[in-house]
Amino acid sequence: MKPLFVLLISFAIAVLVVRLIKKQFEWRLPGRIALSAMLLFTSLGHFMFTEGMAGMLPEGVPYREFLVYLTGFVEIAAAIGLLVPAWRRLTGYLLMLFLALVLPANIYAAIHHINYETGLADGPGLSYLWFRIPFQVLLIIWAYLSAVRRTA
Repeated sequence: MKPLFVLLISFAIAVLVVRLIKKQFEWRLPGRIALSAMLLFTSLGHFMFTEGMAGMLPEGVPYREFLVYLTGFVEIAAAIGLLVPAWRRLTGYLLMLFLALVLPANIYAAIHHINYETGLADGPGLSYLWFRIPFQVLLIIWAYLSAVRRTA
């Protein structure tokens, strides 16, 4: 839920700031700024809760902690790439793929009640998927609309 708040609050602030600077309404740049802010926020969890996030992956997956660090760096790279005009579209496509690829870890964690902060089996469980799956779809659409789709 926190990433959603970061996304929406940073979007609202970015819309206002861009409106003040450019003297016109624009939503794509604020959309990329908000998505970047949210990615930077969520990347923190990869470094602060590495062990707990490693528990979101099945036991048979090798190098789980390395993968958590790697995906944290991917989120940071995507946050930067969304703001660099020459990299924006490619980053948007890659981010959409990344978001689809990490969804199974969220599903696994929900099924096994994994708390990503502690790694213990006291997480929210399957009810979390009622939020997580639509949120993941929202992020994929957000990335497409703000970074990939060409304007008319």
